[in-house]
Amino acid sequence: MGKVAGVRVAATGSYVPDQIVTNEDLAALGCDSEWIVRRTGIRQRRRAADGEATSDMCYEASVRCMEKAGVTADQIDLIIVATMTPDHPTPSTGCHLQRRLGVTAPAMDVNAACAGFMYGMITAAQFIAAGNSKCALVVGADLMSRTVDPEDKKTYPLFGDAAGAMLLVADENATEGILSYQVGSEGCGGEMLCVPAGGSRTPLTPDTYAKRLQYLTMDGRNVFKWAVRLFAESAKDVLADAGVDSSELDMVVLHQANQRIIDSAVSDLNVAPEKVFVNLDRYGNTSGASIPLAIDEAVREGRMKSGDLVLMCGFGAGLAWGTALMRW
Repeated sequence: MGKVAGVRVAATGSYVPDQIVTNEDLAALGCDSEWIVRRTGIRQRRRAADGEATSDMCYEASVRCMEKAGVTADQIDLIIVATMTPDHPTPSTGCHLQRRLGVTAPAMDVNAACAGFMYGMITAAQFIAAGNSKCALVVGADLMSRTVDPEDKKTYPLFGDAAGAMLLVADENATEGILSYQVGSEGCGGEMLCVPAGGSRTPLTPDTYAKRLQYLTMDGRNVFKWAVRLFAESAKDVLADAGVDSSELDMVVLHQANQRIIDSAVSDLNVAPEKVFVNLDRYGNTSGASIPLAIDEAVREGRMKSGDLVLMCGFGAGLAWGTALMRW
């Protein structure tokens, strides 16, 4: 548990590719449209264009965020990109983004999958609190359509491509900032969400390609059970640490993985459904982009305003999670 004062969100921005893939479009792959809606709540998702990479989506989201904040490249002094789908194993996607934006600052990637943005945001906040950054750009982005097996009819329909950005700035008047946060991991469950091949443990070979081990595998049933338990415990811990009752929350933004997980979380937390932002139906699970994409939409729709108490939680492969309560 921890807290970070003196930090404020200057602006948010997001980007989704133009191509919309509906459940009906996936019928040609043998996917059942009604099953997808009934089991997940997803009706469509976005797919990146051929030749479009994760850093391209990061760039678009970052430019929109910077324009909203009125911040120029020379003012940014830290870039953190949360992604599990980098352009290359190395250099980092953060460095690709830094070069394209024309920023002169340290840049790095964080890989905590669907919890990645929360890890990145909390890390950036700590840089600011330590006096080592005054304007940090945090981006969550994943190009999941190339990470999931098109032949996996239960997993492929769940994911989409997107990017979301947030500018965190030092502000001595932001006496609350992040009121409480928790990050954690349970590596014993790593096999439940895993890309088996492509690393030093199991390099890519003709054999691993033939076995389709370059794609994400998921034990959906057990991931669902873990996510429901994890959010209930983590949210209660963070709220208790901050001395805040769930009735005081103005907005709850969860990782957009599954509508049933979100519904269960709302029930456990005893929060009114209208205080829980959902865009899962239109974008699917966008992994590291999920939370910043949802936050940016909530802000643009006027559902989040200065002074609001916002609870955020990301959870996924690792297994890893990050939960934070922030004064907007």
